Amino acid sequence: MTRHHAFLRSDPPHLRAPVVLDSPHSGTDYPEDFRPNVPMSALRKAEDAFVDELYACGPKLGATLIAARFPRSYVDPNRSLLDVDASLLDAPWPGPAAVSRKTELGIGLIWRVLDSGEPIYARRLSVEEVRRRIAEFHQPYQKAVKDALDATHAHFGAVWHLNCHSMPAVSSVISEEGPGKPRADFVLGDRDGSTCDPDFTAFVAAALSDMGYEVKVNDPYKGVELVRAFSDPSAGRHSLQIEANRRLYMDEHTGRKTPGFTRLARDIERLVKAVCDYAAERGSHLCDGHGHTAHGHHHAHDHGHGHGHDHGHDHGHDHGNDHGHDHMREHEHAHRNDPTPRKD
Repeated sequence: MTRHHAFLRSDPPHLRAPVVLDSPHSGTDYPEDFRPNVPMSALRKAEDAFVDELYACGPKLGATLIAARFPRSYVDPNRSLLDVDASLLDAPWPGPAAVSRKTELGIGLIWRVLDSGEPIYARRLSVEEVRRRIAEFHQPYQKAVKDALDATHAHFGAVWHLNCHSMPAVSSVISEEGPGKPRADFVLGDRDGSTCDPDFTAFVAAALSDMGYEVKVNDPYKGVELVRAFSDPSAGRHSLQIEANRRLYMDEHTGRKTPGFTRLARDIERLVKAVCDYAAERGSHLCDGHGHTAHGHHHAHDHGHGHGHDHGHDHGHDHGNDHGHDHMREHEHAHRNDPTPRKD
């Protein structure tokens, strides 16, 4: 296991599938410099609680799992660096910024409000503290995901990525669809078929439907930055966002697990195994003809343990222009001009 203050990375102990799981919103380590103006009980409702636990089966099944340790309300790793909310700052932002729909709703890179619409802060944030959050948390997490995807793709010639989330049972006042609307059991997001092969989306939807779950695709969540920035289906890079309804496994009022957690964890394990089998079947023939099982031992030294720790320190001067990895930079122009609503 690779441990960094921004994330935990768990790799398969032995045999490996070309699958990466990431849970960007399940972090519970609240930094001391956060200083929110809302009770912790309200702030914690923003967490995708226990999602890292639901997918903890991944490594034993052959998938790498990356989970954020910090809360999304502090800085959201599933947002672009351009999603800066200028209304939160005490001075002009020195780097480029592009207001997305999420920024308008108050849940951009740095959240301004909770789902309830309640302001998180009773102060303005300094440019320096926002830069620090980016450098120490946002960038290391995104780089950890990118490193895992790149290493897996380099070895197998393809990679399948599940970006793992949970969603409130009912839409809130800041939801795109308006408040009070019940959600399906699972929502899959592939940004209208652009982030993975449609066959993969259909495969995951069918696997969940066969277990008795109601599944919707791109309704209301289409997927945000982590599936957008690192996907390229034509190059064998497939990313799919998956949202589990919290009512399946927890009490949203108390924040505690319900007995349903055990069943859901078992079913997600079945799903992850199916995805690993699906990916291994399609990726193994790309691995020099030897099959992925012959190469499982090569992956113990994957890139995450070396790169995650030193990623943040070189971003203190200009986060807007130096994203730290070329792949993100390639996508920023598309992000500015992409009108697609950013869900989740």
